[in-house]
Amino acid sequence: MIPGIASRRRFKDLSEQEILALAISSEEDDARIYRSYASHLRADYPASAAVFDGMAAEEDVHRRQLVDLHKARFGDVIPLIRREHVSGFYARSPVWLVENLGLERIRDQAAQMERDAERFYLMAASKTGDAATRKLLGDLAAAEAGHAGTADTLTEEHLGDAEKTAEETAAHRQFVLTWVQPGLAGLMDGSVSTLAPIFAVAFATQDTWTTFLVGLAASVGAGISMGFTEAASDDGQLSGRGSPIKRGIAAGVMTTLGGLGHAMPYLIPDFWTATIIALIVVFVELWAIAWIQNRYMNTPFWRATFQVVLGGALVFAAGALIGSG
Repeated sequence: MIPGIASRRRFKDLSEQEILALAISSEEDDARIYRSYASHLRADYPASAAVFDGMAAEEDVHRRQLVDLHKARFGDVIPLIRREHVSGFYARSPVWLVENLGLERIRDQAAQMERDAERFYLMAASKTGDAATRKLLGDLAAAEAGHAGTADTLTEEHLGDAEKTAEETAAHRQFVLTWVQPGLAGLMDGSVSTLAPIFAVAFATQDTWTTFLVGLAASVGAGISMGFTEAASDDGQLSGRGSPIKRGIAAGVMTTLGGLGHAMPYLIPDFWTATIIALIVVFVELWAIAWIQNRYMNTPFWRATFQVVLGGALVFAAGALIGSG
């Protein structure tokens, strides 16, 4: 018997009072989630925070209506039953996960919350033969559908084109500062700085396995170093660059991948075949860096290309000359 599963009630076994109590607790939980969204967004996205404040207020209205209905039908004592007590009932993500969601993800998740609730009540209503229960579930489904309309109305009221554009610009800037900028720095470091040791060993030994081991060690070591350096350099509080852990992960992972890209071909036993493929990979990496700089950092493409390709060519030449000598 699986703990926590066998103790759950099936929805079809719930009484009308328990269904009503479940609806009340669900409305309470959703209101808390919307207020958490609003609190999380208020500093950077005040217009979206106002939308979620309004949605939480709507949940409160529906909760009071459900409570009044429960009092009229069953009295003042509401049974304690929540979503997690019912097998197959739609689930909500933990509220603390809001810290890991961006603006668009929060909006999408809120819309999904309303759709999940409406769909569940409609399906439940279609499977019951009791007229009163069927009506109750239908009313709840209509209420959830009404929430979606309210969300649209609130969005139009609080989130005009200017506000939405400003918030989307701020969200894009935060994405660039937290993920793209440290990731790009890591990719550049991994792709360029490992060229010299990898190709120096390659031309000095012409041993593909030794070259691969050196490339692997250089890539992993550089990734760990860049990750910790990025995470420790700025806590993000004053600069607004976001979580140091996220930035450290972005920098560390991209540094490692940048070095491994031209180290992996040396798993091929033939030296010249491995070297030619590694050079092709380097070419692709450098053009990818130039494209990212142009796409996210607004660097003119040819300027970015000149900087990256020239730097990479110089580092490669240094490694090849040292290895050949």
